[in-house]
Amino acid sequence: MGKGIIISEEVITGKIYVIRGQKVMMDRDLAELYQVETKQLKRQVRRNIERFPADFMFELNKMELENWRSQFGTSNASDKMGLRYAPMVFTEQGVAMLSSVLNSPTAIRVNIQIIRVFTKIRKVLTDNLNLKLEIEQIKKKLSNQSKNIELVFEYLDELNSKLERPKKPRTKIGYKK
Repeated sequence: MGKGIIISEEVITGKIYVIRGQKVMMDRDLAELYQVETKQLKRQVRRNIERFPADFMFELNKMELENWRSQFGTSNASDKMGLRYAPMVFTEQGVAMLSSVLNSPTAIRVNIQIIRVFTKIRKVLTDNLNLKLEIEQIKKKLSNQSKNIELVFEYLDELNSKLERPKKPRTKIGYKK
């Protein structure tokens, strides 16, 4: 990947998973992007563990690991996908913190790219939420308008039925001839 490391957004996005309701990246994927060994990345994290609270980084439990493997059709226990130990996964904040413990120029450049992708994802999700809210407001307005239109038609039907009824002759008031 060389000096001017450019990793496509698609590659980074493809390495972001949702685990425990959070968007995270796996230690091995990050190590690959940073061009370091996974064990080196984990070693640096463990040396600086105080920088990685649970909302920045956590290790997958057995069930999460099995679910993650099965999502990719690689549930072969003998393969273990090169995983001897439970993988560490990093949230957006954890990825940002990695730049302080992996202080190589490559790690810094890749980190900037990853953070930009996380930011774009957040923006898309926010835009999507705003769009859904606007659609709901439009639905409410349309619902109210359709109720008003129904009411207008009810009034028109009442008027029509009044017009169609035969009128009783009215008794005249005044002088009789």
